[in-house]
Amino acid sequence: MKSNMTTLCYIEREGQYLMMHRVKKEKDINRDKWVGVGGHFEDNESPEECLLREVSEETGLKLLNYRLRGVITFISDRWQTEYMFLYTADSFEGQIGKCDEGNLEWVDKDTVYELPIWEGDKIFFRLLEQESPFFSLKLRYIGEELVEKVLNGESI
Repeated sequence: MKSNMTTLCYIEREGQYLMMHRVKKEKDINRDKWVGVGGHFEDNESPEECLLREVSEETGLKLLNYRLRGVITFISDRWQTEYMFLYTADSFEGQIGKCDEGNLEWVDKDTVYELPIWEGDKIFFRLLEQESPFFSLKLRYIGEELVEKVLNGESI
């Protein structure tokens, strides 16, 4: 079984996020959704090691400046609980390569909410926009419906 700990990164440039449209893998819980880049921890990896490896594997980029913005707990009736370390990055080097998991595109930050994204993702996008201090966000889904939202221990 894969680790239930993951990283997710939104790489930023000129008012845009690098996002992945998840259309290439069949049994993908994010199928047809738009997400950042990242993935599951491998044995003995720290969050930073996982972040840098996953970004490199999925995009071909090397992050030069990144920061941990929050931890998100995803609970669902369809898959195991996932603990995700959410990062943003604003400096990188390299060229974007081919990705096996989806199509990579630069998306204007103000159009992100119009894309097919998870309902809970809208909450953390707002927190990122507001430059919120480090946060803990718990999101519980039944199917694709968001039924519980808890920010820093308080229901929202």
